[in-house]
Amino acid sequence: MIIECSNCHRKLRLDENLIPDHPVRLRCSSCGNSFQYEKSKNPAESSTQESEQKTRKIGVSLSKGGVGKTTTAVNLAAGCALAGYKVLLVDTDTQGQAAYMLGVKPPGGLAELMTQELQAEEALFQARENLWLLAGGKSLAGVKRMIDRKDFGAEHTLSETLAGIDGRYDFVIVDTSPGWDALTVNVLFYINELLVPVSLEIMTIQALGSFFKNLGAIKKYHSGLNIKYIVPNFMDMRVKKKSETILEKLESLYKDKLCEPIRYNNVISQAPMYGKTIYEYAPGAKGAQDYRELVRKVTGQPHLFQ
Repeated sequence: MIIECSNCHRKLRLDENLIPDHPVRLRCSSCGNSFQYEKSKNPAESSTQESEQKTRKIGVSLSKGGVGKTTTAVNLAAGCALAGYKVLLVDTDTQGQAAYMLGVKPPGGLAELMTQELQAEEALFQARENLWLLAGGKSLAGVKRMIDRKDFGAEHTLSETLAGIDGRYDFVIVDTSPGWDALTVNVLFYINELLVPVSLEIMTIQALGSFFKNLGAIKKYHSGLNIKYIVPNFMDMRVKKKSETILEKLESLYKDKLCEPIRYNNVISQAPMYGKTIYEYAPGAKGAQDYRELVRKVTGQPHLFQ
C-alpha cells in the first residue's frame, strides 16, 4: 500500500499486513516527519484512499496576467518529469501557450476531451519522457459556454472529466488563464494545492490580496483546497533594492508559503522560441537553477538533481 507523508508528500510503500489495526505513528524516512495513521477497516475505502494519495493536483493561478503562470507551470511540470515523476500538464487557457513552450502541436486537447469529441488516449499527448499534455487553445471558449449553460454541478465539470485519468500520474499541474471565468473556477474545485506565481511589483501584491479574498468563497465549498506555494518571479538584480523591498513585504505577509524567487533571466523568455524548457535550452542558467529549486520544494526532495 502507499501512504503519503503529510509534510513532504513523499510516497511511502508499506506492507499493509505489517500495520496493526489500531492507530500508529509513522516516521517519514525522507524528512523525518512523524504522523499518525490508522488503517481503514473498509477495503474499498482503503483502495480509494490509496488512489487519492497517489496524485497531487496543483493549480498554478492568479487573477492577474503577466506574472509567469504558464512559464512556471511548464517548467515545474518538466522538472518533476525529469526527476522521474509521471506528470500531466493541463492547459486551461484559450491561448494554448503550454504546447508552444514545449514545441509540440497536439491534434486535440482539453476542449475535445471535455466535449467528448476525443477519448482520453487521443487527447493526451506525450510531450516528453514522463510528461503528458492536455493542450489548451481557442476551442476552450466553447467549453466555457458549455459550463455556463449547466444548471447544476457546473463547477465540477473539469473534475468529472479528469476523474478517470488523473490517478495515472504522480502530479497533475494545471495552468489557468488570468481572471475568474468558469473554467478557472472549475480548476479551483479540482485541485488540492494552489501555487501562486507573483511578479515583484506592488500592483501584484494588491492583486494577490484580492485573489485570496475571492478564494474564500471557493473554500466554503471545497475545504480541501490549500494555498501551498507563493513563487516570486522576475527577481531583477539590476534593481535589487526595489525587488528586495517587495520580497520583504511578501515575506511579512506570507512567510510560511513563500518559495525562493525565480531570478530574472533572458533565457527563460528565449527558451519557448525554440520549443524547449529551461532545462533543455540553458541547463546551467540561473533560471534553470531556480526552477530546479522550486521542483525540490514542491516534491519535498532536497537532493534532486545533485
